[in-house]
Amino acid sequence: MKKVLILHGWGGSPYPHWQAFLASKLIEVDYTVSFPVLPSKDKPNLDEWLEYLDSEIKHFNPDIVVCHSLANILWFHYVNKYEVKELEKLMLVSPVSVTCDIKELETFFPYEVPQDLRSDEIIMASSDNDPYMNIDEVYILKDMLNISLKVLEDAGHINEKSGYGELKCAYDWVIR
Repeated sequence: MKKVLILHGWGGSPYPHWQAFLASKLIEVDYTVSFPVLPSKDKPNLDEWLEYLDSEIKHFNPDIVVCHSLANILWFHYVNKYEVKELEKLMLVSPVSVTCDIKELETFFPYEVPQDLRSDEIIMASSDNDPYMNIDEVYILKDMLNISLKVLEDAGHINEKSGYGELKCAYDWVIR
């Protein structure tokens, strides 16, 4: 039985966000899922989130990690700071630009792009019109990480506000 850790971004990913949909669908097919609400989700602090993530990784021991938005940056900081076991799969969805200057998120920036994301298989999904990372930055990050990329057209930040209460391609990729 595979264990999937789903990590939300700033403000969380409650239903009808695609991550909530993904969690419920994976449970239906007998995956074990951890979809925690990170501390101070509306006013996130990197140190708090790193401490929480480290505890969750040690306790849950996931095979697969799925990140959205600020959680991608959390993962980058985590693998740069902690010893992390190799995952089977890692999904990065809608990462945030290194030049982000949102005051509430300042503890996460800048960030260093990791040399090793600690996963056998990695995919990044982004949009050609994401307000938090432009498409040129998406391709630069893809090349820096040397990973696969799926670009969705006119998908915004790939969240419920941009019409993604379901992201079937995420489910299909996790279970294949």
